[in-house]
Amino acid sequence: MSLREDVQHPVMDLQGQHVVLTAGGTREPIDPVRFIGNRSSGKMGFALADAAHARGARVTLITTVPPPCPDVYDRVQYVETVADMREAVITACQSADVLLMAAAVSDFRVATPAAHKVKKQGQRVVLELVENADFLLELPDTFVKVGFAAETQDLLENARHKLVRKRLALICANDVTAPDAGFGVDTNRITILHATGEQEALPLMSKHAVAHEILNRVVPLLRETIRHGRQEWV
Repeated sequence: MSLREDVQHPVMDLQGQHVVLTAGGTREPIDPVRFIGNRSSGKMGFALADAAHARGARVTLITTVPPPCPDVYDRVQYVETVADMREAVITACQSADVLLMAAAVSDFRVATPAAHKVKKQGQRVVLELVENADFLLELPDTFVKVGFAAETQDLLENARHKLVRKRLALICANDVTAPDAGFGVDTNRITILHATGEQEALPLMSKHAVAHEILNRVVPLLRETIRHGRQEWV
C-alpha cells in the first residue's frame, strides 16, 4: 500500500461548513527586493484544503504561494506579510466554522524596511527585528481553531504551550528536522494535542492522509460547537 492509498473516499461530513485555511510561509520585506521568510512550501495547507473540499466544505484558502488546483476552492486569497494574513484571516473568520492555521507565520519582521534596494557598501548590514503580534489571540472562541507547531527541539513542550496560549482546540506538532516530515516533502509525522489533554502520535503518512486524520478529529468538535449553538462575534 502506498502512502497515498491509506485514505478511503471521505464521507461528506463537512457539507455546508465554512473552513478557512492558511498555507505557505509569510514574507517580511527588508527592502523592495529582499525579504526574510521561512521554508514552508504550503503542501500541508494544500492537503488540508483538498481534504476539506472533498468532504463537502466551503473552502477559503489564504496562501502565500499558488496552490496546484486553485479553481476547486470557493475562494483563494493571496497574501505576503503577517499583516496581510491577519487582515484576511480575521475577515474570513467572520463566517468560519473551522480555522486551520497551517501557514508558517513569521515571528519577526524588519523594524524599518528600506524604501529602496540596499546596496553593497563593503560593510555589515544590521537588521533590527521586532516580534509580530499573534493575531490568533484576536479571534473569538466561537468556532473550531486548529494550529500547527513546526519545531526543532522540545516538540511536545513547545506545542503544548502554544495550544494553551493560543486557545486552540487542537495543535498538530511535527519535528521539521526530520527529513521525511519537514518542509517541502510529501509526507508528515505529527502528534496531535487536544485542549482536553489527550495526545495522539500518528505514524508517518502522506500529507493527504494526515489532512484527513486531522479532519476526523475536527468533525466531532464542530458537531459539539453546533450542538451548543455557534455564537456570533460581538
